[in-house]
Formats: sequence, structure tokens, C-alpha cells
Amino acid sequence: MNRLYKTLMVLELTAALGAGLVGWTVTAQAADAGTPAKPDVTKGQAIATQICASCHGAADGSKAGGAFPKLAGQHAEYIVKQLKDYKTQPGAKEPARKNPIMAGIAGALNDQDMVNVAAYFETQKAKPGYARDKATVPVGQKIYRGGIADRGVPACAACHGATGMGVPVQYPRLSGQWADYTTAQLTAFAQGTRNNSEPMHTIALRLNEAEVKAVADYIAGLH
Repeated sequence: MNRLYKTLMVLELTAALGAGLVGWTVTAQAADAGTPAKPDVTKGQAIATQICASCHGAADGSKAGGAFPKLAGQHAEYIVKQLKDYKTQPGAKEPARKNPIMAGIAGALNDQDMVNVAAYFETQKAKPGYARDKATVPVGQKIYRGGIADRGVPACAACHGATGMGVPVQYPRLSGQWADYTTAQLTAFAQGTRNNSEPMHTIALRLNEAEVKAVADYIAGLH
């Protein structure tokens, strides 16, 4: 049933892409033939409104729920990289990041489309989140700020910043991200079902389930 549902979702979203983007993607600059031009936030907003909002919620990409990530305020460079990772690149046998729904969406976007929609989400104001479990905050805070030295787990803050703002190009913004989504991604990194970051695979493998949930919940309240 889940497989059938995913298949139907891919077909529906692919159809939506064809209908929603035909008016402007076809006339976009030939981004795939070279370096994308300067981001067009207006066109990016059109993609976000017509396509992304169906899963990520309101046009700013901050749906109320952890099944899909918050996108508002995320670094544009990171969004572009993730969109490209959903596509099978030349010379590769499969995409670096597997998701049947996102593969269909990313496959319909050219490089310029990706730059445009990423720039739009970056300009949106991120909505703050909060930790739900006071009992695990100390554990989550310890891991985020100091890591776990005896297991070779570095502090999350070393890459993502003290308040989870990340570093453009290199590391994503985590501040306020849904705890359920962060938990799912850390689990996917550990299991190898998400394999587009070897460092995160290594780190996630060294955390147990309780630690993953604790640090994910702590991240949700970062601001």
C-alpha cells in the first residue's frame, strides 16, 4: 500500500509539474547549458507556490508537521545541492539521495529553476520551533555543544553553529527544524538509506536512538 501511495504521489506531482511549470520553465534561460544566471526570486516563488507547497505547506516552506522539512531561511546553496542530489548525475548509477517523490520533482527542474526556488526559500523568514521534552534537553544540549568525545562524535555546533544557523555552501541551517524530520534524517544517515554525506553517516552511526531523539528535539528549539 505504501509503495502504491508513493507511486501515485509521484505521478500526481509530475503531472502538476508539467501543468504548473510549462508557462515559464520552457522559456527560462538555458541554464542546463551553462552556469545559471542571477536568481529570479519571482520565478522561484512561482515554483514554491505551485509545486513545493503541496508537501512543504505554505509558500514559505514551513508546513506544520515533521514529515517534510522546513525550508524557510535555509541556505540557497544547500537547497540547490539537495535538489541535484535527488537527480542521477552523469556517470552515476543512482542519485546520491533517494526519494521517489523528490526525484520526480527535481527531475523536472533545470539548474536555473533550482537556483530560483532556492533563492526564494532563503529569503523567507524562518519560524522558530521549540523542544518538546524538557527531560532530554540536557542530553541534547551536551551532544550539540560538546559532542561525545569517547565515541568520536563531534559537537554539532562545530559545523552548524552555536544557534544552528549553519554555514552557506558547507552546512545547512538546523535552527527550529522539526524534531521528527531531524530524527528521520539522522536515522537514514546511520542506516545508509541517505548517503549524500559520509561525515554525517559516520556521526549518526555513533549515536544511539535515545541520543538521536534528544539532539533532534534540542535542535528544534534552537534560535
